[in-house]
Amino acid sequence: MENIALIESFSEFKDDKLIDRVTLMAILEDVFRNALKKKYGEDDNFDIIVNPDKGDLEIWRNRVVVADGEVEDSNREISLTQARKIEPDFEVGEDVSEEVKLADLGRRAILALRQNLISKIHEHDNTNIYKQFKDLEGEIYTAEVHHIRHRAIILLDDEGNEIVLPKDRQIPSDFFRKGENVRGIIESVELKGNKPTIIMSRTAPGFLEKLFEQEIPEVFDGLITIKKVVRVPGEKAKVAVDSYDDRIDPVGACVGMKGSRIHSIVRELGNENIDVINFTNNEQLFITRALSPAKITSIKMNEEAKTAEVMLKPEEVSKAIGRGGHNIRLAGQLTGYEIDVYREGVEEDVELKEFTDEIEDWVIAEFSKIGLDTAKAVLEQDVDDLVRRTDLEEETIRDVMAVLRSEFEE
Repeated sequence: MENIALIESFSEFKDDKLIDRVTLMAILEDVFRNALKKKYGEDDNFDIIVNPDKGDLEIWRNRVVVADGEVEDSNREISLTQARKIEPDFEVGEDVSEEVKLADLGRRAILALRQNLISKIHEHDNTNIYKQFKDLEGEIYTAEVHHIRHRAIILLDDEGNEIVLPKDRQIPSDFFRKGENVRGIIESVELKGNKPTIIMSRTAPGFLEKLFEQEIPEVFDGLITIKKVVRVPGEKAKVAVDSYDDRIDPVGACVGMKGSRIHSIVRELGNENIDVINFTNNEQLFITRALSPAKITSIKMNEEAKTAEVMLKPEEVSKAIGRGGHNIRLAGQLTGYEIDVYREGVEEDVELKEFTDEIEDWVIAEFSKIGLDTAKAVLEQDVDDLVRRTDLEEETIRDVMAVLRSEFEE
């Protein structure tokens, strides 16, 4: 009973860790063998009998009976006199099994046993958590906000596992309160000092892809395939979809009537603007679709260099470039081509870099950031829109336009 009582005291935290009895007993045996090695130098002549149903554990030391005065290894040999104290009819050469009580190991050894057991159980627990979440990498997961820090939000799931949502994996418009549920994908799981670090992301393209799987039955069933996803988190995304069934319109199925199907995804992503595009192996047609909503007049492609020169009517240029240059940048990422935009019927345009005598380089760079590299490209824009899209003051923009306008008036 002594052993049983002590084992029960060791396992008092078992239920908190949700570790099953069989696993606990296996860990106990390993811990006790380590303790025996420390006390006796070896453990291979010991039998440890574990009964997981009763929670019982017995330790037996096996030794050979030798004549009195001939004991050379006290761990493996026992004198005839000592053996006969256990059983009076033992003879030299026979095997003796003697039960070892936990108290025989000493108080310090028992305290060390307990600490070692706790450590082993934590290690087992952490290994299980690591394996569990490693299998969930790339999958959507929901957890509750537990603590809000400057650089990350700490989440807890229903089992009390800690998940980290770093600031750079949050959508810019994200705002969470303590106790609120958060969805994202498990981006990575690493063991750091035997403790699993679980990272969640809401900005990864995979999160948008998994939302499509959750919200659109045809995607979940495999009738529609997502070929590629590119994003500027919280701003704009482009999703190329395809179907091997000609009866299914993949874009229509994903968007739904008046956007009904995609609405919940857009709301989850902070009103991110999502363009759903029909995938095609025809690269020219794919580029044309990727630059939507702009209507393209013609394309000149270099398939080896992966470049495309796109001709558009002047009023379509701003649509192709998009707010902050997001549309043309995402179209390039989606198709794998570097796309340059040209205005149809504009031969007398002048590149902005030709005006460095009158316009500072950093100002020209601000226009280039949003895809405006020529004089007429800037002059076609609305001043208020340029103020929103660049870091330039209204007065600076008007001064630049005056300089550019004078070039054509001459």
